[in-house]
Amino acid sequence: MWTVGQVARHAGVNIETLRYYERRKLLPKPLRKASGYRLYDRQSLERLRFIKRSQDLGFTLAEIHDLLELSLGTLAPCAEVRQKAQAKLTDIERKINELAAMRDRLRALVRRCPADGKAAGPCPILATLEDNEHD
Repeated sequence: MWTVGQVARHAGVNIETLRYYERRKLLPKPLRKASGYRLYDRQSLERLRFIKRSQDLGFTLAEIHDLLELSLGTLAPCAEVRQKAQAKLTDIERKINELAAMRDRLRALVRRCPADGKAAGPCPILATLEDNEHD
């Protein structure tokens, strides 16, 4: 059994994050000592690590809640979990494409600006950003 500070340290989260996860029902209410201090078991630590690994893959807390619910079943419905992972992968790929497009547009703007930063007239980057004709 660990105190809130100990389990937070072991899981690599801060205490407020741990409490937030409890409020969001990602973690079950912990046992309490007679003094009122929270006590966490190995299952809580494993669940925290599950949450962290899921976040590292881009899942939101709401999506993680769903994954946790699925993982609590006796037979995890692999097809449903795979569908959620595929949806997340599709979302990440869409975001990568959007970021690549932003990068390309910004790269083109940077190329329009002289390397010495001394444009003969208004700054081409600012002029493009101020252009109201493309709204």
